[in-house]
Amino acid sequence: MAIAALLIATAAPLSAGLAVPGAAWAQEGLPSLGAGRGDQDQARAAVRAGRQIPLARVIQMIAARTPGRMLNATVGDQGGRPAYFVQWQKPDGRVVVFVVDAESGAMIGQQGG
Repeated sequence: MAIAALLIATAAPLSAGLAVPGAAWAQEGLPSLGAGRGDQDQARAAVRAGRQIPLARVIQMIAARTPGRMLNATVGDQGGRPAYFVQWQKPDGRVVVFVVDAESGAMIGQQGG
């Protein structure tokens, strides 16, 4: 419940600055950051095939440069490319969503905190 409330609270700023995973729109035009089961299976298959980097490596990269903890992560599309959307809470409580290219591991952007 707390994560759902946090997602709703951070959804409005996301819609203003970043594209959100395709077909992931909730009621009232607010983005939903949760991936469907099929999306997760596709991401795992892409990692096994070597087309995408593992989410664990993305989380390690973020943790090395930004103190805090992961709240949620999903895979989606950013500019026609697969991307990880990682919701991260900083020690002061602020929440940031990092967008990372799933193929190269390059940081595409961030929104918030």
